[in-house]
Amino acid sequence: MIAGAETPYVWSFQPGLSLSILIGGGVYWLRWRELRRSGGGAGRSDYLRAASFAAGLVVVAVALMSPIDHLGETRLFSVHMLQHLMIFDFAPILLLLGLSRPLMRPVVRRLRPLEQSLGYLAHPLVVLVLAVASIWVWHLPALYDGALDNAWVHQLEHVTFFTAGLAFWWYVIEPVPPRHRLRGMATLAYVAGAKVGLALLGVVLTFSTSVFYAPYEQAPRTWGLSPLDDQNVGGVLMMLEQSIVLATFFAILFARMLDRSEEAQRRRERLESMP
Repeated sequence: MIAGAETPYVWSFQPGLSLSILIGGGVYWLRWRELRRSGGGAGRSDYLRAASFAAGLVVVAVALMSPIDHLGETRLFSVHMLQHLMIFDFAPILLLLGLSRPLMRPVVRRLRPLEQSLGYLAHPLVVLVLAVASIWVWHLPALYDGALDNAWVHQLEHVTFFTAGLAFWWYVIEPVPPRHRLRGMATLAYVAGAKVGLALLGVVLTFSTSVFYAPYEQAPRTWGLSPLDDQNVGGVLMMLEQSIVLATFFAILFARMLDRSEEAQRRRERLESMP
């Protein structure tokens, strides 16, 4: 929905989304407080989890109600790409890092039957393919332009990205261990496969020589970007974000491997020093 000359820097109050964020935050706080009173929480790690979950809710609000939403929908493809990355990667990662098995104990018994009912759809390889495919498919010009022209389709697009992000990162963060778990190098391959697959979309957008999305050709010029420059910048954002997330994951995984190696070495040394 490309607009005219109105100011692009507006916040949009969305009652349904605001209520969902408030309910999600309220349920989390009540459960966190219950664990604290029972002595099952409120350690340093629990405060960090709570901060992460709150940050995830803030990212959702900023992505969908701040000027990012209006700019992305009416003027700049690159800002729209930033919004998609926030919904698919940043918000799900922060929200899932805020969860733990004790926090989710009341719903774990419900999650198991749901996971079993999904069958092969709950396998990480299937989730990987569907997550990457969802981003590619929604960036096909016909679907992308349709989402800009229809509010309901646009909301479906955002729900798809958010759901795909939660499903994808669940197998990496594991707030509750799934039935099909990733171990060792499989986790590395899982994340690398997704990030490379999505970075390829960034490559296509970065080096494109024609504008794929017609509505942005009709949009008022913003920040001095032509429609093609804007599309190329969006591709760079996609490649850069995927690279940063992948490099960060590699660094964390490497640090964990070093910690485990050092712990195993200390254990061997203790055993060797025993009479």
